[in-house]
Amino acid sequence: MKKGEVWIINLDPTAGAEIKKTRPCILVGNDAIGRLPLKIVVSVTDWNTAFQNAPWHVPIEKGKENGITKKSSADTFQVRSVSEGRLVKRIGVISEDVLARINEALKISLDLE
Repeated sequence: MKKGEVWIINLDPTAGAEIKKTRPCILVGNDAIGRLPLKIVVSVTDWNTAFQNAPWHVPIEKGKENGITKKSSADTFQVRSVSEGRLVKRIGVISEDVLARINEALKISLDLE
């Protein structure tokens, strides 16, 4: 399990406005500190044109390499730590370009700049 991989992850149960159900997520945690059985992920959701001006949403095109089946968005406002037991299946890996944009969006979401 490495940063940039796309996994189907079971996010239920959830509470409130947390993104729910079993869905693709992208591993974004630092591989060097990944000794705990936890992974830091951002959720992938269907693309909506309302996201185009939201700096925390990173568009992802469908593709064989990433395993995404339709235009989607990495929602960096929905970043969380999940148990490795929630990871169902690896479906792909995102490009270095998309990963770099996710890293920038995480800086905005987490106010790290």
